[in-house]
Amino acid sequence: MFERRILVTGGSGFLGSHLCDRLVARGDDVVCADNLFTGRKRNIAHLLNQPNFEFLRHDVTFPLYVEVDQIYNLACPASPVHYQHDPVQTTKTSVHGAINMLGLAKRLKARIFQASTSEVYGDPDIHPQPEEYWGRVNPIGIRSCYDEGKRCAETLFFDYHRQHKLEIKVARIFNTYGPRMHPNDGRVVSNFIVQALKGEDITLYGDGEQTRSFCYVDDLIDAFLAFMDAPAELTGPINIGNPNEFTIRQLAEAVIDLTGSSSKLVFKPLPSDDPKQRQPNIEKAREHLGWEPTIQLRDGLTRTIAYFDGLMREGDPLIWGIDKTKVASTADGNPHSVAELQKRAAQFRR
Repeated sequence: MFERRILVTGGSGFLGSHLCDRLVARGDDVVCADNLFTGRKRNIAHLLNQPNFEFLRHDVTFPLYVEVDQIYNLACPASPVHYQHDPVQTTKTSVHGAINMLGLAKRLKARIFQASTSEVYGDPDIHPQPEEYWGRVNPIGIRSCYDEGKRCAETLFFDYHRQHKLEIKVARIFNTYGPRMHPNDGRVVSNFIVQALKGEDITLYGDGEQTRSFCYVDDLIDAFLAFMDAPAELTGPINIGNPNEFTIRQLAEAVIDLTGSSSKLVFKPLPSDDPKQRQPNIEKAREHLGWEPTIQLRDGLTRTIAYFDGLMREGDPLIWGIDKTKVASTADGNPHSVAELQKRAAQFRR
């Protein structure tokens, strides 16, 4: 018999697929739900034949009826490129998704985990950011669909906890990177690595002096599991991230160095409401979870670069900027796209 029945929404995405790996490996019975907007089947393909893993194509803005003991609610596009594609749907994913998953947890009396975000702090004027900080968020900007959606989701989680005695765990995730990041999500780590491997100019926005703190995905998942298994009274919110702070320019220079690329830095105007600084205070995670990250930036970047290098060598269509619907098969009448993809991959391999 399997240890626990666990639902992971957003389970074929970057973080969700790594979480599914760990849960399956430790013997839990895992239901992975994802609408595949930003998630990819390739992230979970190796799990599909496991007897304790099940994939369900589902959008959390609609109710879901399954029988589980725990729920990890990770479903939501998390990069500006993706969450600004359909901002109304992004807000619905955070808010309606939270309502649907909280309703399911209430019916089942299941413990539920919310993947919240450091974006609830907005463009902070307190640095580093502790959990007690209420944030500085523009409620009507182009990032608000994500930032305010996540803030509303936190509100719902704590109201369900107070009103219905639901066992909740709210984690505020800071910048995370590693294998299985979406190649076209526009985030700095994946963007810089792909540009460097292609030998293209690396795009920095603003002067490159804005700061971020980057946590490797394996460290993050360790914290997820420790938090979910902690006593019920530990509800959070708890910051989860690596407190080591780097400028965006330092990150770009590290990527160029580790890839051996000839890429040059180019600068473009800073997008609206882009935070100037981001660094977690993780004292609560240290005290209550006995957790802190162990994988430092250059080590994590080396592993992530190897992953993207592999995608490029196999000719992943998202890496090369070709619509994946046009390379599905030559029978679709798009042999030119397939040939173009193969040509680009071959040139890279040389």
